[in-house]
Amino acid sequence: MYPTGQQISFHAAVQDPSTMMMVDPKETTQNGGGISQAEFALFTSNRIQSDLEAMGIKLKTHEDSLKFLKAQKTKLDESILDLQVHMNKLNPSGTPRSENCDGNLQGEDINEQILRHANSAAGVLTHVQSRHSPQVTLTKGVVGVVAKLGKVHDENLSQVLSDYLGTRSMLALVCKDYDSVKGLESYDSQGNIDRNAGLHGLGSSIGRTIEGHFDAISLENMRPYVGQFIAGDPQRRLNLLKPKLPNGEYPPGFLGFAVNMIQIDPAYLLCVTSYGHGLRETLFYSLFSRLQVYKTRADMISALPCISEGAVSLDGGIVRTGGILTLGSSDEVKVRFAKPNASRAMDNHSEAERQMKELKQKKEKTLEDIKRTQVLRDHAVYNFGKKKDEFVRFLAQSSSTSNDEKRASKRTTEL
Repeated sequence: MYPTGQQISFHAAVQDPSTMMMVDPKETTQNGGGISQAEFALFTSNRIQSDLEAMGIKLKTHEDSLKFLKAQKTKLDESILDLQVHMNKLNPSGTPRSENCDGNLQGEDINEQILRHANSAAGVLTHVQSRHSPQVTLTKGVVGVVAKLGKVHDENLSQVLSDYLGTRSMLALVCKDYDSVKGLESYDSQGNIDRNAGLHGLGSSIGRTIEGHFDAISLENMRPYVGQFIAGDPQRRLNLLKPKLPNGEYPPGFLGFAVNMIQIDPAYLLCVTSYGHGLRETLFYSLFSRLQVYKTRADMISALPCISEGAVSLDGGIVRTGGILTLGSSDEVKVRFAKPNASRAMDNHSEAERQMKELKQKKEKTLEDIKRTQVLRDHAVYNFGKKKDEFVRFLAQSSSTSNDEKRASKRTTEL
């Protein structure tokens, strides 16, 4: 905090004059005002010492104010970043369109997207549930299909997250526990799938055969996120540490973590498992972990030094863990997360814009206060240094005068 790079020691600058001035009152001459030279020196020393102490207190006050203001600016920067992330989730206007974004899926109902995969486990389950078949009780432990359990405001983000997960994960069936998973599929004595039982039996009942593999997720057997949640957030977003570049700055274009950019139905935020965990800290944390989201591919690439568990960008860039970058374009994923109600999102965005304006005004004022306080602090340091030099010169002069008087007194005695 000090210009010289070293902390100023008030105690070193303001020492007891009696320990630095060897002045014998008996060997001094009288001042014209009737005050001895020693008394005059002591008076001057006390005055300078008092000035130094006052200046030191003033300097410390400026130092404390500067420290407080800089801490306040840091908090405002974090609040602005958090709100910017929230606003990007509400309104992606101006975001570059991803090359991978399938225009045919815009506005299409999520059920329709899944039903296009007619011979998938998710397609069969969605078809049966949409017709309220009595046999759906066989899947009562199934929470739903991954693609239907979360919503994303930004179509580009929805597409790139779908690309990141892949169709198989998007169509995975989410179950409460392993018993529910076991109910989806049965085997005969030779270990072959029983096509007349479980989900395969449901498929047969509607004239469909489930083809290939499909994933079934047991929430009960997942390792949940064990950290803190963002205080006061009704969506119970995870309080993850924001990435920082080696210079300590936040990476440009960082929008947030994918796990927090999924909007979850309130019914699934708590107590989906017997341990009280919700979908965010189990399912979506397992799928995305600390996957970072950036505005552009260029932003993402420039932030590589602080990307440890993968990243995506709204224009289609994907970086996976281990330094693996996904290149080219994809036409494989035909299932995306649904989009929340637009009118409510716009209302929330207007409120967020108002809050952003207030935060930026507070930051601007804080920056002005920092600049003003920095000038006052620098001026106080200069004055303190100047007064300290004056005190050192005074002590040196007083010591020299005392020595001269002692020598003169000695010569007089000898004569």
